[in-house]
Amino acid sequence: MVFKRMLGAFGVGAPTVDTVLDTPRVQPGGVLSGEVRLRGGDFDADIEGITLGLVAGVEIEGEGGELSGLADFHRVEVSGPFKLASKAGRVIPFRIPVPWETPISEIDGQPLTGMAVGVRTELAIAKAVDKGDLDPVAVEPLPSQARILQAFPRLGFQFKSADVEAGQVYGVRQELPFYQEIEFYPPPQYAGRIGQVELTFVAAPDGLEVVLEADGSGSGDAIGRFRVGHDEALAKDWAAELDRWLGALAHHGGPGPYDGHDPAGHYGGHHGGHPSGHHGGHHGDGPGWGTVAAAGAAGLVGGYVVGEMVEEIFEDDDEGDDD
Repeated sequence: MVFKRMLGAFGVGAPTVDTVLDTPRVQPGGVLSGEVRLRGGDFDADIEGITLGLVAGVEIEGEGGELSGLADFHRVEVSGPFKLASKAGRVIPFRIPVPWETPISEIDGQPLTGMAVGVRTELAIAKAVDKGDLDPVAVEPLPSQARILQAFPRLGFQFKSADVEAGQVYGVRQELPFYQEIEFYPPPQYAGRIGQVELTFVAAPDGLEVVLEADGSGSGDAIGRFRVGHDEALAKDWAAELDRWLGALAHHGGPGPYDGHDPAGHYGGHHGGHPSGHHGGHHGDGPGWGTVAAAGAAGLVGGYVVGEMVEEIFEDDDEGDDD
């Protein structure tokens, strides 16, 4: 995939840059590779540096309500200073490590509604920086994440939407200042008791933190958490685990702070509104669901471009796509 554009910040006759991705798809923890191809303009240019940044659309809670912004969450300098002669060409290969917590934006080739993840090429000339447009990148789930996601349609859940929220999940170690929520409508048998179920992954090299939140109808929310290795996640029957969790909620009269009591003995860990402060739970017949909460986004807004709507992040690349 090729993204070609003029460097508008530098005026008419400026260099052009093509960002060429070896593949437009990547997984969390993987590597995004490609080339930055420069073509000199009508004048010699002293390039001060080229930086690639991974960017995601983020929802930010503010005093006036929820705002849409951009989080530039991973930056890699792919070139230092050099001189680019008029009409000359230069090719700079790159390999960007993708953070494990990068949000998922595509499942089975289908983009997730509400998600925007991309790479931005920044070129610095004469102390001016052209940040350029965002070029979309499809982030597919890890096999362990895909295994869990597959359980939802098996139980009759329907995908609603996904977004990225600024903030931290309480008690979960995070490297990035945001977390993703993938929302599902519940099956008919839970209508009236559960409004929707939200799924959050916090991935790491050794496994996943899986967080579920069931929104109740006037009876509060139930939030559960489970730590699982990637290989363990592939071997587990997640449809059965999710069905047990929802069944336990129904047994207690609908969502609310889960009290840890389960007649079948499947659920344990900390509960009742007492944050666990660790990643565990037991790993027996079912996940140990601990209580977690989302921290506020105070102090994070400065890292975002507030007010830039997610729907307007990516410009139409058809004219500049040479593939």
